[in-house]
Parts: sequence; C-alpha cells; structure tokens
Amino acid sequence: MADAPDLAAALIAENFSRDEAGTLRIGEVPLTELAKEFGTPFFVYDTDLLRRAYRALRAAVAGFAEVDYSVKANPNPAVIRVFLDEGAGAEIASGAEFDAAVTAGLPPERILFAGPGKSAADLDRVIAGGIGEIHLENREELSRVAAAAERHGVTVRVALRINPGATAQGGAMRMGGKPSPFGFDEEEMDAAVEAVEAQGRLRLVGLHLFAGTQGLKADTLLGQWAYGLRLAARIAKKIGRPLETIDLGGGLGIPYFSGDTPLDLDALRSGLPPLIETLRADPSLAGARVVLEPGRYLAGPAGLYVARVLAVKESRGSRFVITDGGMHHHLAASGNLGQIVKRDFPLAAVTDAGGERAATAVVGPLCTPLDMLARAAPLPPLTEGDLVAVLQSGAYGLTASPTGFLSHPMPAEVLVDRGRAELIRLRG
Repeated sequence: MADAPDLAAALIAENFSRDEAGTLRIGEVPLTELAKEFGTPFFVYDTDLLRRAYRALRAAVAGFAEVDYSVKANPNPAVIRVFLDEGAGAEIASGAEFDAAVTAGLPPERILFAGPGKSAADLDRVIAGGIGEIHLENREELSRVAAAAERHGVTVRVALRINPGATAQGGAMRMGGKPSPFGFDEEEMDAAVEAVEAQGRLRLVGLHLFAGTQGLKADTLLGQWAYGLRLAARIAKKIGRPLETIDLGGGLGIPYFSGDTPLDLDALRSGLPPLIETLRADPSLAGARVVLEPGRYLAGPAGLYVARVLAVKESRGSRFVITDGGMHHHLAASGNLGQIVKRDFPLAAVTDAGGERAATAVVGPLCTPLDMLARAAPLPPLTEGDLVAVLQSGAYGLTASPTGFLSHPMPAEVLVDRGRAELIRLRG
C-alpha cells in the first residue's frame, strides 16, 4: 500500500470484487445495478464486512475487553442492528443517537452516553428511557445529570471521563494530553470523584478514557489502555469500592492515505497478557466490564460512496471530473473534516477495464473550490454517466457532512446483505 492507487486496489481486492467487465461489486452486487435502482449519489454498506470487522476485533481482545459500537460513526439504525445482532452494546453522543440505538432494538441498559455538551433535554430523554450509564465530562454536566436524576426520582450510573496526561496521548487526532473540552483533566480527577460522590442520586461506577483517534499502531493503543487501568485503580481506591466499568474508548484507525499501515490485530492480541494480569491482580478492577467502543474501525471499510459523472473538462492542462456527489454528503473525503494537509481518500472508477491512467481531480457540484473528492486520483478516461466510488466510506460520511449546503437532495443509503440490497434511507 505504498501509494493511493495501490491502496484503492488493495482495499478492493480485500473487501470487494470486479466482474469480467471490470465493474466494481459490493457483496457480489454490481454498483451499476444499485445506481440504476436507487439513483446517485448513494452510500452502500456490506453487512458481511461489518460483521467481519466486529468479529475480528472481538476475537483479538477476547479475555480483556468487550466491543461496543460508537453510533456517531454511522447512526443508521440498520447499521446499528448489524452490530447488535453480533452482541455489541452502543456508545451514543446525543438524544437522537439514543433513539436510533433503541429503534435498532438495543436495550437502553446496554447504552453509554458520552460527549462534552449533553443538554438538559437530552439527559431527561435518556434517563427517562433507562440508559445504562452516563459519562461525565465537566462540572456543569455533573450538576445537570444530578438534577435530572432528582426530577425522575432515580439513581443514575455514571463514569468520569478523564483527559489524561501527555504520556497517554496518541493517534492521528490527539484528544488527550493537552487542553481539551473532553473530560476532566487528570489533575482534577480526585476533586471530580469527590463531587460525584457528594451527589445522592449519582452512583460512580467507572472510568472513561479516550486519548486519541485514528490510531494505527498497536503499541500506542496498548500503552493508552494500560494507562487507563492505572487511572481506574486510582478511582477505585478513592471511592473505596470496585469499579464496574472501564471504558477505554475507541480510536482504532483504518488506512485512508498513502503510507497508512492497517492496525495489526495480532500485535494487539499479543500485547494484552500484561493488561489482563493487571486486571486479575487487582480486586478493585477484576470484576469490571472493560469495554472498547470503536466506530470507524467497525463501519468504515464496509462502505462506499458512489457518484455519477456529470461532465469532464480540461482546464489549463488539468483534467476535472464533475460529479453529482461531493462534500455536502462526504465532508471527510473532501479533506475538510480535520485534515490540515488535504489528501485523497482511496477512490476508483466503478467500471475499470484497465489501461492508461491520468491524474484526475474529482469535484462535486457545489459552488466552492473546497468541494473536491480527489485532487490527483489516477483514473482511466471517464465520460458523462460513468460512476466513481469513494472507499472507506462507511463511517463519518453522511451525518458528518453539511447536507443542507446549496439544498441538494440527500443521498440514498443502501445495505447489502448476502446479495440482497435494501434501501435504508430514502433519497431527497
């Protein structure tokens, strides 16, 4: 996977296929057929790939942690239901995500609520709905949860999200070890514990640690998890009782760009015995449910974003392919969701019989130069009516994008399950 075309080809070989005519297929269904049936642009997800990712990770961390699904990555209830059927719980970050998880069939007690800005309305919504656990991130939130618990006359299980020291940070996007809106700083952890313990309607049961996202190195993740266990032991000692939950976050990454190396699950597995021994040796941690809650890692590789070519033009020596899809549906692929240096997601022509390639800019229909799905994708000659597919699009696609910009229609979402395609979100 030395460069972008190699990455796209490797991902297609690993997760998808092409027929004799060179047409890209997902779950053995040609994308050209899906485009005819559902129109373009559309997102499509393969349930077999969703299941495969979940089962592989669950097997890798067996004996150490359970695997839940972070709904923010893709909150479509049909996608959530796939992971529910595999045995996953869910981590949500809003009242609407709580509703999506419940709609998918998930029991409320198997749902965790994290996020730095939980509103009073959302807290009322989830507490009335019987949510399993709320993760506190600041003192105002602590007060809001306590007030909501009092209004509903219940005791709410809570955990403290801790923003760890710099030694625990890692991943492509740091979320710990620096000033952050996420969680209580490690330096104020003891005071936060005391504040929760002073509330009669709150029961402190756990720790939440999320030090970074898009992590591709097993040793970095293992180091963060070990740090989390040390913090958990400190909290248990402070409250004088065993913890029930240790949420070590998600943050497991997938390859998007040139030079990205997939996360090595074997390396992850081989590094777990010392962490398992730490848990077993400490009575205050031994009975805790250790949970990982990835989203991108589970859903990302299973999805494609498919758009149709509207025009092809040459401009001062550069080739531009203009499509009916763009950043309004897939902000991450345009490079405008956290990228400092814009780099191309793996992108391929849906029908590709081989032959010569040329560096091609693939742009969307919006009135902004930011609407660019690829800057220099090596693509075969394309004409009006052809299709292109953006890979690694199962996570942080539609709901992470400015869908209202210029008032274009919403794309369809399609789920392919064992060769059968189901519409799971209408166009329009």
